[in-house]
Amino acid sequence: MEIQENIINKVASSGLITLNLEDYYDQGERVLYDIKDNLFHGLILKEKDFREFIKTHDWSQYQDKNVAIVCSADAIVPTWAYMLLANRMKPFAKEIVFGGLDTLEAVMFTKAISKIDPNTYANERVVVKGCGDIDIPVSAYVEITNLLTPVVKSIMFGEPCSTVPVYKRKD
Repeated sequence: MEIQENIINKVASSGLITLNLEDYYDQGERVLYDIKDNLFHGLILKEKDFREFIKTHDWSQYQDKNVAIVCSADAIVPTWAYMLLANRMKPFAKEIVFGGLDTLEAVMFTKAISKIDPNTYANERVVVKGCGDIDIPVSAYVEITNLLTPVVKSIMFGEPCSTVPVYKRKD
């Protein structure tokens, strides 16, 4: 006599919706532009020289790239210099931010998450996936929590089989 037991996948039948922030990762190339390379003796920005650089530099190299603009030197750089860089890169670059690559990543995720319609998750139990192949900035988890909290039944962090409760609406 053979006994057969049915194995029930409780995770699949739980009604949880998994939201993977990796799905919102922009695959485009990231580039760091350090204005220190435009400084005279690594100390000061000469306006005339900088404006000449702005005119003659090949900006097409930033085509479809995501650019973070910084100054790693201990120098005072006027705000208009960053504005000139952004202005010249804009026709080519996909995204331009002031700050390092971590700032660029945070801004890109914030923009991607802002395009999510939170009503898609209305009254749902959502698990925001916590592990993956891409390093997701903490700011993205904060953004998705802010976006979903007003509409969902609950938010959990982790994997459907092992979650950490973050929010549960009181009915």
